[in-house]
Amino acid sequence: LPSKEEESLSPQLSSPPQPEPEESPATLPWESSQRLSPPPSPPEIPPKPIRLLPEFDDSDYDEAPEEGPGAPAGAMTKKEEPPVSGVPRAVRVASLLSEGEELSGDDQGDDEEDDCTYKGVPNGGWHTSSLLIPEVPPHPMDRLPRGPTPTPPVVKAGWLDKNPPQGSYIYQKRWVRLDADYLRYFDSNKDAYSKRFVPVACISGVAAIGDQKFEVITNNRTFAFRAESDAERKEWMQALQQAVAQQRARVQLPGDSPLGVPGSEPPDHAGSLELRGFKNKLYVSVAGDKVQLYKNLEEYHLGVGITFIDMSVGNVKEADRRSFDLTTPYRIFSFSAESELEKEQWLEAMQGAIAEALSTSEVAERIWATAPNRFCADCGAAQPDWASINLCVVICKRCAGEHRGLGAGISKVRSLKMDRKVWTETLIELFLHLGNGPGKRFWAANVPPSEALQPSSSPGARRRHLEAKYREGKYRRYHPLFGNQEELDKALCAAVTTTDLAETQALLGCGAGVNCFSGDPEAPTPLALAEQAGQTLQMEFLRNNRTTEVPRLDSVKPLEKHYSVVLPTVSHSGFLYKTASASKLLQDRRAREEFSRRWCDLSDGVLSYYENERAVTPNGEIRASEIVCLAVLAPDTHGFEHTFEVYTEGERLYLFGLESAELAHEWVNCIAKAFVPPLAEDLLARDFERLGRLPYKAGLSLQQAQEGWFSLTGSELRAVFPERPYEEPLQLRKLQELSVQGDNENQVLVLVERRRTLYIQGERRLDFAGWLGAIQKAAASSGDTLSQQQLGDSDIPVIVYRCVDYITQCGLTSEGIYRKCGQTSKTQRLLESLRQDARSVRLKEGEQHVDDVSSALKRFLRDLPDGLFTRAQRLAWLEASEIEDEEEKVSRYRELLAHLPPVNRATVRALVSHLYCVQCFSDTNQMNTHNLAIVFGPTLFQTDGQDYKAGRVVEDLINHYVVVFSVDEEELRKQREEVTAIVKMRVAGTASGTQHAGDFICTVYLEEKKADTEQHIKIPASMTAEELTLEILDRRNVGIREKDYWTCFEVNEREEAERPLHFAEKVLPILHGLGTDSYLVVKKHQSMEAMLLYLGRWYT
Repeated sequence: LPSKEEESLSPQLSSPPQPEPEESPATLPWESSQRLSPPPSPPEIPPKPIRLLPEFDDSDYDEAPEEGPGAPAGAMTKKEEPPVSGVPRAVRVASLLSEGEELSGDDQGDDEEDDCTYKGVPNGGWHTSSLLIPEVPPHPMDRLPRGPTPTPPVVKAGWLDKNPPQGSYIYQKRWVRLDADYLRYFDSNKDAYSKRFVPVACISGVAAIGDQKFEVITNNRTFAFRAESDAERKEWMQALQQAVAQQRARVQLPGDSPLGVPGSEPPDHAGSLELRGFKNKLYVSVAGDKVQLYKNLEEYHLGVGITFIDMSVGNVKEADRRSFDLTTPYRIFSFSAESELEKEQWLEAMQGAIAEALSTSEVAERIWATAPNRFCADCGAAQPDWASINLCVVICKRCAGEHRGLGAGISKVRSLKMDRKVWTETLIELFLHLGNGPGKRFWAANVPPSEALQPSSSPGARRRHLEAKYREGKYRRYHPLFGNQEELDKALCAAVTTTDLAETQALLGCGAGVNCFSGDPEAPTPLALAEQAGQTLQMEFLRNNRTTEVPRLDSVKPLEKHYSVVLPTVSHSGFLYKTASASKLLQDRRAREEFSRRWCDLSDGVLSYYENERAVTPNGEIRASEIVCLAVLAPDTHGFEHTFEVYTEGERLYLFGLESAELAHEWVNCIAKAFVPPLAEDLLARDFERLGRLPYKAGLSLQQAQEGWFSLTGSELRAVFPERPYEEPLQLRKLQELSVQGDNENQVLVLVERRRTLYIQGERRLDFAGWLGAIQKAAASSGDTLSQQQLGDSDIPVIVYRCVDYITQCGLTSEGIYRKCGQTSKTQRLLESLRQDARSVRLKEGEQHVDDVSSALKRFLRDLPDGLFTRAQRLAWLEASEIEDEEEKVSRYRELLAHLPPVNRATVRALVSHLYCVQCFSDTNQMNTHNLAIVFGPTLFQTDGQDYKAGRVVEDLINHYVVVFSVDEEELRKQREEVTAIVKMRVAGTASGTQHAGDFICTVYLEEKKADTEQHIKIPASMTAEELTLEILDRRNVGIREKDYWTCFEVNEREEAERPLHFAEKVLPILHGLGTDSYLVVKKHQSMEAMLLYLGRWYT
């Protein structure tokens, strides 16, 4: 720290300091090595803020006319810098003034500049009473949103040369930082407060002026900078132009706004104040949770200021009759007002800004209004600021970490100060009525003094105590009905209709079923009973406990904690290795040398990263509220063994790495807990590869997109939608269709399942591109085994279904089908396509010959690493074929079939069903059961024809198809009718010369299911829902008027459900899967207009 003598040095005695001699490229501060002279080693604890004389950067005004003919742009040179000041560099902390400006001199340079740029406006001499404040017009800085404002991510930062005013051509180095809202420059890259800020909304243009220089132009000011190279200048200009364009697009600027910034809200308080150490008054504005400093009223109007102070780290207190101090961790600002009354008004305004920045403490204060809630329900620590919303107890930070370790099924932990959206009025009332009083009387009724927790208890002791308390229910007060499930459920149904919340808590804690049947069809659950009785607090308590596990004394303790048990999940710190943030996906491997070691701290919803563990000012921050996606990469993807990516709303990607799998896993789960809301917390119960939020549309309500939460693990995409508070799994390998619609600007990922269609919107390009690539990869085949293939609804690999379906449509009557071989080259190309993405392969007659398709299917089955019947069971199948008694042999086949893996079992059934159909037409195709067995025996058992028993197994399965696979008469009848209809149509089509391959006749209804609305139509294999719709309307001569949108619906009468088919969805697979209770109907879709706009495709 500087000595008192150093602090008291007069500014007049200090000669202008010299800029740093090292050249500094324009890289982000946390990615560059230190360009400054190394300061003394920082102390272990942050020093007390130094009361420095604040300085103001009067030099940083640049106006093009000042250069004049005598100083052409191209003639600017960097003159020899003045000597270093006698004051050590480490003492001169982050000034608000330019180097060399005297605080108490005549400051004629200021006057000269003001004379030419502030005509008619007194410089710093403007005095006003606070009563005149409402007349002050608003300006850009006052449009800040009220409440805590997130720090926008840095777009670009680095060293630039800054041109001083008044004809001087000596450049001075400035650390310049650009984010989405401001262009700011500082004396050094360690300064907390800027020398000047320019709102991006005020920038009207950026222009190159030669010799690596460029200008940032506002309506009334021009700021000139010089880069180290033309390339660096280009980067800065592009970044500025992009920031301006994005700002204009974001706020939809009105053309008549003089500053180009919308809004007319006045500041909370504004006026002139004296700042100690500065001879002229500054104009100060309090807006939201920030205090902004301006040189004078004119600059306030222009929106170009000195610096702003985030009041979330500020404190304000009186100094004397007219003075007060604004204290931050970095410095103390000493202000003086005109009068004592005006000082009180400023104090009130700044205290209001602090309260707004920390407004979430209001919830804690309200909950602490009940005496038991002022102390932790577990250890008794004072002022606990965490809570378990399902257990309805208030807990301290240390206990909250252990509660997190119990899992969401035991305790759902929320912060009283950070999770603002969770704390509804109803939930707060519930904690006031229930809370720690009744909670401790139930959960801690039988705690022995020797096992009680204290505020100083160790993490291990807390963990053991809370495991026993909440997971096992060891200390709870047992309800008289404990052990009698039926009576507990009845008592719960009675209690929820009253105001006795403690009774409900005791019943649930002793095993009553939260979703038990009440016996009343109109109100079948306790929640419905509570709603019927108007008991809102009971309803809230029941909702919070829908997924809570009942305590069990014999419960199995988890072997591993997924979250830190020392600190709450939203508080974590340690070293991480990170690369520079990126604005696009990382396609190339990042070498270990590209990572920088940073001390990272996750607390209060902000992930901050520092140069080292002793640094006070972070190099950068990532707010949890701005995180939209968290991706865990495969090991060894980059230079560090374990890496993960963080995507933000600002279209930035942050890559972090560690060598330790355990530490990386802990960081990932901590960050996930910090940004995932309570609605989607169940997604954290299992490991994930990608987690985040995306806008989506689904069902019949397609007018407006909603935000859903998604997690990807393997080939399963799990989703939580706001209207349905439970997880919904999507098996990506079982999708009927996966496609991307729209242009590059408005992409939509379409996922078509058997019963629904989901549209995921690419609102943000960066994280959507990551999701798209990950989902496409997860939906594709991932290996050679059956279970790794893309699967259909019945667990049949799509590659098998595609080939079987094509041959059923086109090759049942082909002579020698499966016996003849296709062309080797065509077969190989087709098989490669099917293995890569069978879902996107469309087999069409004329493009693929049936023998090529049949050969591809045989090759696929022969090449299975484990075989269709598996290596483990292959011998048992072959031995079963030698059983002489037919009934015993069939029984053995059924037994072996049941022991096959699900995908193998479904594939065997589908394949034998298909071969059964093929042999039905043996008179035409010459492939009876025996011939098929000769072909498929060696293929399926991979015996190369050396074992006759393989063919016998296949022959037995075909002959006993109905019995082995338990095929009922209705299913067999439907199958025979289908293949017979196909063959008849092909024969008829061959005779007429108009038949297309794979046509199938079905009944489709128009608008509703009636005899007079049915239409019998041929469905080719390639027909889409759109083509079917148009065909039906054309047959019935239905004119399509504007705003009339028709589509085809699949209707299930038994389930009373319907879904619109995606316009590109193939109809034939739907028909094959329709049950006896289902049919297709073409009718108007009320939401079709919104869907078509969404997909960018209009029906006419």
